[in-house]
Amino acid sequence: MSETVVKTSYLTQEAFDRLKAELDELSGPGRADIVAKIEAAREEGDLKENGGYHAAREEQGKNEARIRQLTQLLDRAIIGETPPDDGIVEPGMLVTVEMFGDEETFLLGSREIADGSLTVYSEQSPIGSAVNGKKAGDETSYEAPNGKQIDVKILSAKPYTG
Repeated sequence: MSETVVKTSYLTQEAFDRLKAELDELSGPGRADIVAKIEAAREEGDLKENGGYHAAREEQGKNEARIRQLTQLLDRAIIGETPPDDGIVEPGMLVTVEMFGDEETFLLGSREIADGSLTVYSEQSPIGSAVNGKKAGDETSYEAPNGKQIDVKILSAKPYTG
């Protein structure tokens, strides 16, 4: 018997609302627009050489995949306020660490919170689970995919305000 692992993600109310609006658009008007494009292309005739038809079908596949991704994310999301500015690492925090003698800053949480300019690690990732619950000054380590132990020193943890 295999166990199903349900991954939850921390989302701010703002991120949840933004993603819900995207889902509503994709599953309503967005879906209808794609169906209309497919029907219009189908009426053009031979589907084997109909670039518009194939492009619309590809767009439909991407749209449906994003709908599934958003539905799953929102169904499993933990919606919370911005975490307190207490220096303790938790989802929703911008964390600065020292690794390999260099500083690295990342967001602990869901990629959907950030605008794409930040590195994001989930709290279930090796580094995320190693630093979660720690505070500035703490040192920890985690096992990298190659089996090596990576030492990490937490320098700061501040709430991400996006």
